[in-house]
Amino acid sequence: ALSIAGAVQSQKLAVRAISRLQSLPGGDIKLLCDTVVHHVRELTGYDRVMVYKFHEDEHGEVVAESKRDDLEPYAGLHYPATDIPQASRFLFKQNRVRMISDCHAKPVQVIQDPALIQPLCLVGSTLRAPHGCHAHYMANMGSIASLVMAVIINAGEEEGVQNMKLWGLVVCHHTSPRCIPFPLRYACEFLMQAFGL
Repeated sequence: ALSIAGAVQSQKLAVRAISRLQSLPGGDIKLLCDTVVHHVRELTGYDRVMVYKFHEDEHGEVVAESKRDDLEPYAGLHYPATDIPQASRFLFKQNRVRMISDCHAKPVQVIQDPALIQPLCLVGSTLRAPHGCHAHYMANMGSIASLVMAVIINAGEEEGVQNMKLWGLVVCHHTSPRCIPFPLRYACEFLMQAFGL
């Protein structure tokens, strides 16, 4: 559990990280991404933090990484667009933070009132159980816990409406179960908003 003092400290670290991002020279995306992974890892304590950029053809690339020294590097690796399906990308635009504290944990069944006509929608839940195939994918990467945060950018205006685009993800992996308290996740989300600007 995170104390009030710990929550305040998390916010202070996030504000310091945002100040650092804002002080960087404009246009250097690599430096920006390297700075983000460093600060997110410092904030969260995950074993590995990556910036995963989506290219125009929708495939992904690990463009920055901060990790434990004993872990195999993923920086520079490219992944097919199918690794993160369109449905998942859509959900990341709706719910910008997703945490899996233990991909091996037994899912808890959600019991809904039989009188409800539609099934309960868990789209807005950041703590829902992962799909079986995603838990298997995580385990294959040696990751037990993850925190994934959407990087949303303003891609311009279309007919007077801001066009918000999923530019990429900041992906955190841990080799053992890990649960990040809400105030810390919120501080990271705040940092992602600054990163997306």
